Amino acid sequence: MAKEHILEFENNSLVPLLFGEHNSHLSHLEQKLNIQIADRGNQLTLSGKPSAVQKAETVLNFLWKELERGQHIDIAEIEAAFRFIEDKTNRNINAKKKMTNQNITIKTKRKSIHPRSPNQATYLKAIQDNEMVFGLGPAGTGKTYLAVAVGVSLFLEGKVDRLIFTRPALEAGEQLGFLPGDMKEKVDPYLRPIYDAMHDMMPWDFMMNKMELGDIEVAPLAFMRGRTLSNAFVILDEAQNTTCTQMKMFLTRMGESSRMVVTGDITQTDLPNNVKSGLRDATEVLAGVDEIKFIEFENKDVVRNPLVRKIVQAYDLKS
Repeated sequence: MAKEHILEFENNSLVPLLFGEHNSHLSHLEQKLNIQIADRGNQLTLSGKPSAVQKAETVLNFLWKELERGQHIDIAEIEAAFRFIEDKTNRNINAKKKMTNQNITIKTKRKSIHPRSPNQATYLKAIQDNEMVFGLGPAGTGKTYLAVAVGVSLFLEGKVDRLIFTRPALEAGEQLGFLPGDMKEKVDPYLRPIYDAMHDMMPWDFMMNKMELGDIEVAPLAFMRGRTLSNAFVILDEAQNTTCTQMKMFLTRMGESSRMVVTGDITQTDLPNNVKSGLRDATEVLAGVDEIKFIEFENKDVVRNPLVRKIVQAYDLKS
């Protein structure tokens, strides 16, 4: 049985932003929920199955509140709204409340960043509240990007003196000496995702100046040996490609007033079959340490193009 419901929005200046260019946001909702949406001025008439109409109303009201907070709305934000309202567990309902709280927004020089899934909200809160956090799960869930965002924010606020980003420089079996160029040219391609994330959040000239001063460091994991990393925000990315020895070495570099975030996907290790991943080992060894938080992402948390989520799911079914 079809249901018809009318929504009215009071702020006419925000209505075009809610509807999208050429009503693209409304069209996206129509296609996703198999409903019809008719617009007349600042009114919308929603028609379709009661459950779908109810869901559309919830999403539209959610997006309207985001616009009133000054947030930008696009298709990605619509998909984020669906992720929040579709998860019915108490933990995720609490995370949804956190998302609408201004305190969860991470501010950087170039943009403000906020979670696009309940697990992302939980992850951000964990990084803010704990000295060491592990972000585990498939590609596209925002593990590294959000960690970089928190690090950049703390650095800009003067709460840490340095940003240090590291990852295993090469896949297992390859050697730096076989690659052309000097050391920087050899390792930069493997650290490019971190550069890209930082560039999203800071002007390039500002970032390069801080790197020249040594306040921001992007380096392969081997360069961490023998150091004590104090007053720093440190991220180990692609941690599934560390050995157990490398992981222990990295974790024990932690100094005073520092925070560490370790990210990776245990199912995607490039190590030889007979070598245990340091990331897997750490999750087992450190599981009982209360001060260390482990946040596990799932396929539903993928926030890239929706097709990426389907690709991840297809590969999971195959395995």
